[in-house]
Amino acid sequence: MTVCSFAQTTATLKRELDSMYVLDQRNREWLTKISNNQPLTDSLSAVYKIDRKHLAGALWAEQSKIDSSNLVRVEAIVKQHGYPGKSLVGKPSNETVFYVIQHSNKIPTYLPVIKKAAEDEELPFSLYAMMLDRSLMYDGKPQLYGTQASCRQLVTTKQQRCFVWPISDAKSVNERRKQAGFTLTVEENANRLNAAYEPSLTIEAVRKTYVMN
Repeated sequence: MTVCSFAQTTATLKRELDSMYVLDQRNREWLTKISNNQPLTDSLSAVYKIDRKHLAGALWAEQSKIDSSNLVRVEAIVKQHGYPGKSLVGKPSNETVFYVIQHSNKIPTYLPVIKKAAEDEELPFSLYAMMLDRSLMYDGKPQLYGTQASCRQLVTTKQQRCFVWPISDAKSVNERRKQAGFTLTVEENANRLNAAYEPSLTIEAVRKTYVMN
């Protein structure tokens, strides 16, 4: 492949990744605004021609289709190029594949790929930390960096409550977060996620307190 054709291929891949990122994030950003009762809800209801009480469901249904399509393409890209990191597509395009996988059921398959990209400085280490935390949470284990929250029904009242998933060695979590490149403390991140943070929360306590699916 000539230098010119390689550059063209890289530019095309970058544009594709940028478009995929927009599709990955757009509905999720709208859903966050809807949950915060921002005025956007009424205009979106008009665009989708759907009652506002059904809007979130419609957006999630659409996002599910987008995520499936994005994942198929991302797997093909990784197979062809390896992880498309900073040196290949620049920033922030190098984060697209991470987000698509983070929003999929393929985290166990690609976590080693994400780890290597982070170790090679092709991807921010903080993103690998987020995926590692999510993998641990999905496996029912304590997370390391406090990036993940879960929303579940309380066993007693059946009311839903969002909380930061239990953290291994919570006393040192903010130091680990700093080393991983996070700018917020675990407490500040919990506030950002609108989730309760209990440093002493254990997996056993979660199983007793919340309805486990």
